[in-house]
Amino acid sequence: MKITQKQRIINYIREFGSITSLDAYKDLGITQLATRIKELKELGYEFETKWESSKNRYGEKVDFKRYYLADMIAENMQHIPRV
Repeated sequence: MKITQKQRIINYIREFGSITSLDAYKDLGITQLATRIKELKELGYEFETKWESSKNRYGEKVDFKRYYLADMIAENMQHIPRV
């Protein structure tokens, strides 16, 4: 059975605690993280986000979101379907 991008994202957050679009691209090959997060929200997952800043290769400030699962305790997520 092929693992979906949504499941990869959930697994990644469970393993590493959070994910950014750069993490999704580099580690998972996912280019549209915000779209997958939106789909996961529609399935009942709840996320918290934090804005972060960094500098690009030209020294310019770039802002991006870091996504966290609002509740990573599995027994409190029984109502949420597995993806």
